[in-house]
Amino acid sequence: MTTCVVVKKNREIAIACDSLVTFGDTRLSHAYEENNKMFQIGQSYVTLAGTAAHFPVMRKLLTGMGEDCKLNSRDEVFDTFTKAHQILKDQYFLNTKEEEDDPYESSQIATLVANPYGIFGIYSYREVFSFDRFWGIGSGRNFALGAMYAAYDGTATAREIAEIGVHAGAEFDKSTAGPFQILSFPMQG
Repeated sequence: MTTCVVVKKNREIAIACDSLVTFGDTRLSHAYEENNKMFQIGQSYVTLAGTAAHFPVMRKLLTGMGEDCKLNSRDEVFDTFTKAHQILKDQYFLNTKEEEDDPYESSQIATLVANPYGIFGIYSYREVFSFDRFWGIGSGRNFALGAMYAAYDGTATAREIAEIGVHAGAEFDKSTAGPFQILSFPMQG
């Protein structure tokens, strides 16, 4: 799958992801395709974990929402992804079925958003989290979380911590590899 991380420290925000795409046992590295897993919407940067089909769909959907795509607070993210879920079903034929006793339809996507107002995680039932320090998604998430936890207090910048996270994912997760996209910027407010 992937390793994607977001970090907030000392009024700096960072987001990072790897570039490896996998299809079952097949690896499609950056050498064969650009594999950008991060895209920009206004002041926000978005990265995803899950099937490779999510990337072009979500890039097209979110960038096409125009003024309806608001990502600067937990509530705005929730509203945007609730609207996106309906569009995924109606226009992109999303299969919402996971388990028989699921409380809500699934969007089948884990997403991280970083912008000058915060770092957010969105999960398949449109659960939205606003993180105070850092978080990760994808198959390399646990390695990234452990490395970022160990480095957080002793590392000066959010960017350095994000870099440590994706490198740990690539070191130990078979579905994560560089090169990495790493962006950082100051917080607002």
